[in-house]
Amino acid sequence: MGAHKETTGDPMGDGVNRAVPAPAGSGERDEDRVARRDEAVRAAVEQGLVGPGAPLVCLLDVAGIRASAAALRAAFDAVTAPGTPVLHAFAVKAAPLVPVLRLLREAGIGAEVASAGELALARAAGVAPARTVLDSPAKTRAELREALALGIAVNADNPQELERLDGLVRSAVTRSPVGIRVNPQVGGGSIEALSTATPTSKFGVALRDEGARAWLVQAYADRPWLTRLHTHSGSQGVPLSLMARGVAETYTLAEEINARIGRRQIDTLDIGGGLPVNFGSDVTTPTYAQYARLLAEVVPGLFDGRYGLVTEFGRSLLAKHGTVLTRVEYAKRAGGRPIAVTHAGVQIAARTVYAPASWPLRIAAYDAKGRPKPGPGVVQDVAGPACFAGDLLAEGRSLPLLEAGDHAAVLDTGAYCFAHHYAYNSLARPGVHGFAPDGGGVRFAVVREPQTLPEIVAESGGAHASSLTAL
Repeated sequence: MGAHKETTGDPMGDGVNRAVPAPAGSGERDEDRVARRDEAVRAAVEQGLVGPGAPLVCLLDVAGIRASAAALRAAFDAVTAPGTPVLHAFAVKAAPLVPVLRLLREAGIGAEVASAGELALARAAGVAPARTVLDSPAKTRAELREALALGIAVNADNPQELERLDGLVRSAVTRSPVGIRVNPQVGGGSIEALSTATPTSKFGVALRDEGARAWLVQAYADRPWLTRLHTHSGSQGVPLSLMARGVAETYTLAEEINARIGRRQIDTLDIGGGLPVNFGSDVTTPTYAQYARLLAEVVPGLFDGRYGLVTEFGRSLLAKHGTVLTRVEYAKRAGGRPIAVTHAGVQIAARTVYAPASWPLRIAAYDAKGRPKPGPGVVQDVAGPACFAGDLLAEGRSLPLLEAGDHAAVLDTGAYCFAHHYAYNSLARPGVHGFAPDGGGVRFAVVREPQTLPEIVAESGGAHASSLTAL
């Protein structure tokens, strides 16, 4: 097995078929990413992206995102038979921002969408239907009809959805590959809310439930247009070994179905995503290469060219390349402990605030000029702006003492933070800027403008102020 060129169909969304060469490298050095981050923080302060009038900004490392996309493609190319069709589809829920989806599209990455809104974002970014996958446990008839009309791949979540698809497929010709999602029921990880392969997970057909396996075999036998099988066994907190077991169970089922039918009806396996992210340090671990090699050991038939492959990674592509940068508005003490009061809290990191043991985030201290702050570690809290006591990004954390006018950088926030705003206290959504080296400096580009006060009012029913008093 060796590297190959990934057939991408129409990756640019402009009707021109291209072959995007598989990247030669497998990523970049973690220290290079850290150096870019430090330079970007300094430049953001110098250029006024953050300051007294703009105390919160989100930064995305464009070079880092490109490197992660290249590492993903290279990892699977290294273990996949030449000529195998492979689609790496980014889980849009991790960063539903059109410029991010466009950047990933140009890096050879498609889109996995789970709602009409996410599909609209992927289409706005120019992601081709042939490089888009629709997954959701609650698809409406309208959403299914649109996907089939566009030629987007669809994974049915349950028997009732499959019955809906029966009628839609009979009523109109479609180019969409269609499959069924299965829950291999191999167990959960350390974060219960993100464990999708537990015995009672809401996702997919529960493979070990009584009668389920026989039903699945018959469902494919009765529907020659079912050509894919889908699973997603992992996410944050799930070990690679458990993820690989889930993929192995799904591969075995595909082999069983094809053998029972007597032909290779299932031609593509969608193995989901969910590679965990190391939030404890700047080291990228585990890597895509480690996961791909493990899969090749546990499920060697997955990569021998008989099956096309789809992946759906999200958090692991973006998390390490995002930084939330906030100005320290006040520095105070309570009970003898220093507290840095900032403008970043529950509105951008709700999971960390409400479940800090499962979602700890690192904080880096920078001075008023955006330079890494020296000094001994001082145990302190880093608080957000929301009006409840638990709005803390870090509690009892040892950092160089943060003072008013300094900056706190919330690290590894490129996924599930920038675009998942929690509007507590009607706090405005922060602006998002991408950055890249530019000669000896840093160049920024707007990804999303910060939310304005008139927009907050409009979103909160401002146009209907008298509607209730008129009743």
